[in-house]
Amino acid sequence: MLASRPSSRSLVGAVAALLLVVSAAAEAELRVSDLDVFLNDFEVTVHVALLGAIPPSFQEGLQSGIPTHVRYTVELWQFNRLWRDRLITSKVVERHLTYNVVTKEFRVSSVKGEARPAYSTRELRDAQRVLSELRGLKLVPASSLDPAEIVYVRVRAETSLNGDATMLARMTGTAEKTERQSDYRTIQRVQ
Repeated sequence: MLASRPSSRSLVGAVAALLLVVSAAAEAELRVSDLDVFLNDFEVTVHVALLGAIPPSFQEGLQSGIPTHVRYTVELWQFNRLWRDRLITSKVVERHLTYNVVTKEFRVSSVKGEARPAYSTRELRDAQRVLSELRGLKLVPASSLDPAEIVYVRVRAETSLNGDATMLARMTGTAEKTERQSDYRTIQRVQ
């Protein structure tokens, strides 16, 4: 008996489905727009603003009650010319956004890395602003760093529906990931 070959229509359908999944993931525009590193009150402080924290592909899930998670991993690195760079410290801040269908209210809560009260609003725009801005994250005291060493900050941001940020979720468009590195800095002023 001869085995039947798949028809060209089923092959075209499979390719079209694959292209649809890839194009949905390619539409995603998650990016770190602002990354500012400061020396405030003798501490290294970071401000981060994330664009596209709630992509259009998340809208339907969020409106039906599935929470959106955002995780920031902020790392302070020491630059080394002759060897690998050294990780000085790392902080993880995680927030999630939920929508209450009954009260029609969005709620942004801190899950990990910061102690702040929950923020509630009826406007998605306000909730997205609170979810996507990380302000005043203190990394280390400046006294613990050598004033002559060169340091930089690397930020990795992940957003996902229901906290699932696996590779499969990124391929299907229910999770996204981005990364950005700051300029090289020293603690002492260079003129």
